Amino acid sequence: MARPLSEEKRKALLAAAANEIASVGIAASTSKIAKNAGVAEGTLFVYFPTKDDLLNQLYLDLKSDLTLILSADYSVDASVQEQFQRLWSQFVEWGASHPNKWRALRQLSVSERITEDSQRAGETMFTDFQTMVAEGFKTGVLREQPVSFLAGIIQALADMVLEMAFREPDQLCQLKSMGWEALWGAISRP
Repeated sequence: MARPLSEEKRKALLAAAANEIASVGIAASTSKIAKNAGVAEGTLFVYFPTKDDLLNQLYLDLKSDLTLILSADYSVDASVQEQFQRLWSQFVEWGASHPNKWRALRQLSVSERITEDSQRAGETMFTDFQTMVAEGFKTGVLREQPVSFLAGIIQALADMVLEMAFREPDQLCQLKSMGWEALWGAISRP
């Protein structure tokens, strides 16, 4: 009988994969990921049969981690603008607090190795965001635009803010505030 898989080893492999992908991209070697997780390379393939399986599971785990942060203290009673500003702030704070997770998720989000099923599963995690956008369109607060375009604007501005903040950490609050002003100006109706 096969031994049960260790959740601790699985988490260590995912953490090592995030760190390695943040550093070198999706070309990260499975042997280095396994070594950094403190396991043999063969053990990695017990948990994730292929490197693509590892990449897709990491993508979903990072999306889930981000979703937990973004959905914390979500208030349906707040205005669309207040909801977006909270989402913006928490998204930037998550990236600033977890730079390797943020960098890995950025790499994985544009990778052709992430399956359509994983992409759809990742999108379904963000129901609060989708509800917020729908309400913004319905009330006329937000400019009508494809949700994917709106999400791209948020991502691009967050990427810029975080890259600048990593170079000048003491400027994070100011950069986050300027990013918010640019974001709200881009997505809201005048």
